[in-house]
Amino acid sequence: MQTAWNSASPTAGPAPQQRGTALVADDEHSNRQILRHLLERHHYRVILAADGARALELFEREHPDIVFIDTRMPVMDGYQVVARLRQQEPGPPVVPIVFLTDLTDRTALRRCIEAGGDDFLTKPFSPVLLEAKLLTMQRLGLLQHRIGRLYSRMKQDEAAAENVFSGAVVAENVAMDQLQTLLRPAEVFSGDVLLSAYSPAGDLNLILGDFTGHGLAAALGALPASEVFRAMTGKGFSPREILGGINRKLHALLPTGMFFAVQFLSIDRSLEKITVCNCGMPDILLLDGHGSRIKHRFASRSLPLSITAELDFQEPLEHYPIEAGDRVLLLSDGVVEARNEHNGYFGRERLEAAILQRRPGEGALDKVVEALDGFCGDAPQDDDISLAEVPCLPDLLPQWADLPATGEGTEEAEVSQQDALTFSLTLSGQRLRETDPVPLLINQILELEPLQPQRPALFTILTELYVNALDHGVLGLDSSLKQGNNGFERYFSERQRRLQSLTRGSISIRVELFSTPRGGEAVITVEDSGNGFDARAFEQAPPSAAGRLSGRGIMLVRNLCRSLHFHPPGNRVEARFQWRHSAPGGA
Repeated sequence: MQTAWNSASPTAGPAPQQRGTALVADDEHSNRQILRHLLERHHYRVILAADGARALELFEREHPDIVFIDTRMPVMDGYQVVARLRQQEPGPPVVPIVFLTDLTDRTALRRCIEAGGDDFLTKPFSPVLLEAKLLTMQRLGLLQHRIGRLYSRMKQDEAAAENVFSGAVVAENVAMDQLQTLLRPAEVFSGDVLLSAYSPAGDLNLILGDFTGHGLAAALGALPASEVFRAMTGKGFSPREILGGINRKLHALLPTGMFFAVQFLSIDRSLEKITVCNCGMPDILLLDGHGSRIKHRFASRSLPLSITAELDFQEPLEHYPIEAGDRVLLLSDGVVEARNEHNGYFGRERLEAAILQRRPGEGALDKVVEALDGFCGDAPQDDDISLAEVPCLPDLLPQWADLPATGEGTEEAEVSQQDALTFSLTLSGQRLRETDPVPLLINQILELEPLQPQRPALFTILTELYVNALDHGVLGLDSSLKQGNNGFERYFSERQRRLQSLTRGSISIRVELFSTPRGGEAVITVEDSGNGFDARAFEQAPPSAAGRLSGRGIMLVRNLCRSLHFHPPGNRVEARFQWRHSAPGGA
């Protein structure tokens, strides 16, 4: 049955605007011609196909603006054609597709939509209904065009944001060539972030963090977090203070309900110990460098960052001894919560089983990735997946070949008393628990003198003298506590206990800066309220008793300074550190 239409010529006037190209695919000639004339009256250019293969050919060549296609055709039916057409579109469906059918069965009509169609038109064709369909498709086309423009703009904005993110967050990381990492975002942007930076003393600080959610909104939090992390690490603040600084910053900026779970790792330059803080993340794993076993698991002991401004990270911090060659594995919850096609989780057991498959001295990350990929297969990725394996080896840490270390025996240079600068700081009682004076003093020195090249040495000297005064002078700790199994844990646990109950005691630090003919000299005096100790063993030992940078403590300070002298009864020490200015145009 054919539908009649008014073939009268339109009223004379300006030529109507072309509305686009319509593809009509139907194996019946009469249906094609009827629909062609109806569409031409609505100012469409019409192209015709009598079978599915021809329809595909015309679609690829002509790029029509709308498609009308019969469900039943030779060579290839309409459902097959539409499935192929939708596969060819690079993004979301753009071209409206209307199925032509004489079926009224609801199941068949639903199949038209499920196959990728936007609407259907039943035979015989109604001009009124066709016009309504065209208006609907026109509105849909305009909406899709606007969506396309917004999508394109979004992609441009994402590309620009990715450049900023890479430059501000990723590019400033250190030691990345020594780490093994896997960073798989669930979207263009990852809510996971990996940060690394060296402290002035040469310790390596790392953060593997996971912001709530994923995508651009989650990644935005990485900018302030990385800024605070690098600034405070560079100034020599402790892990406790760095985490506290990031927490306060994010709590002030992030919306309610968004938080930052963190694995924090600090590797001591001596390669003798690590400091770890796990805030709402899976276990941090310490792997044996000489075998395949897991030496220690650091479970979460703190809330994630930004939930509350009043988080104290002293108690959650853990200190643990390491040996050269040990490895630390950091991972986000996207690893253990990765799912396969049956909605099963990868889980902790599969993770640790993969780690145990490695050979002694071999990295674990490749084994984990292999097991993870084998388990997940082609299942969609729900969350960001991040892994970082950190080898505790000398190459991981900065090489201090240019560290100014005058040492004892250097010819004493005459100092100028006229150009002296002097300042001092005293901490008492509760202040000793809450304040790390070393970053404050270092920043004060650098504001007064251009000593950036000497910063690592000055930071090390001040840190070791202050820690020695606090631990052994005020708190009365014995270094022998560090010996034996779990020695570091015992030492730092006792240190924390004594700090928490500390109400008395004081430490005074005095810094004097003098000019010399070729450079300058810093005289650093540290005095504590403790009973002192017999320092003759340190003062009589030859400078070669400890490698130049192989250890920490008083022997290291002695190797860095021109002189180191303990005044009786041993609770006041004076260190003299000299430096030379670089020759013009030279090192």
